[in-house]
Amino acid sequence: MGSMMAPKAFTLHVPDGLAQELKAANESFLIELLERGLRSIKIDRALEQYAGGGVSFGAAARQAGVSQSEFARHAYARGMEPPFSDDTLAEELN
Repeated sequence: MGSMMAPKAFTLHVPDGLAQELKAANESFLIELLERGLRSIKIDRALEQYAGGGVSFGAAARQAGVSQSEFARHAYARGMEPPFSDDTLAEELN
């Protein structure tokens, strides 16, 4: 998931309790935590837009940065019934 660009430093202010939990974490753990969190939020937001009728299933999957088959698994996990297409079937069979 890492970027090919040079890393950028930034300051983040967090609540004391969270700061205590993260204090002993190494940089690679914190980067992984941020990448996973960002990915999860993108998927959640795309699912919300799809559920609200704002975007098609394929567009929502692209917005989330995942394949349609993976996006379908996230939709099912949230009790949604995603459409089933030839593209999704092809992805599942590969």
